[in-house]
Amino acid sequence: MAKEVSAFVKLQIKGGAANPAPPIGPALGAKGVNIMEFCKQFNGRTQDQAGKVLPVIITVYNDKSFDFIIKRPPVAAQIMDAIKIKGGSAESNRKKVGSINWDQIKKIAEDKMPDMNCFTVESAMSMIAGTARSMGVNVSGNKPF
Repeated sequence: MAKEVSAFVKLQIKGGAANPAPPIGPALGAKGVNIMEFCKQFNGRTQDQAGKVLPVIITVYNDKSFDFIIKRPPVAAQIMDAIKIKGGSAESNRKKVGSINWDQIKKIAEDKMPDMNCFTVESAMSMIAGTARSMGVNVSGNKPF
């Protein structure tokens, strides 16, 4: 018989760096989950992605057990890594902070594809280019499709 789902918890945690401090402790403690057990499992599964921000969806069951799914890093974080910037622009329409080309966008799209709400790499590339523009990053070159 299947377990009954009690709650879903969505968090963004740095890979290999989960600890019971906020925001993890209060979010999971309120649901009755064993926080240290989650931290050990999460750190074990993400030690190869240390330092990257990883979205995680935790499914909490009525018997206080849990499962979790680790997603790929957010597109904005991948853009910042690709062009080596600290953050986006406060005024994205006036002040530009960098430039990204279509090859870098394609690499990010192929990496993030399983988590995205699209069916083709071209549509994923368009979504990532839009995110880059809203961060104040110029998209250089002609669209390859």
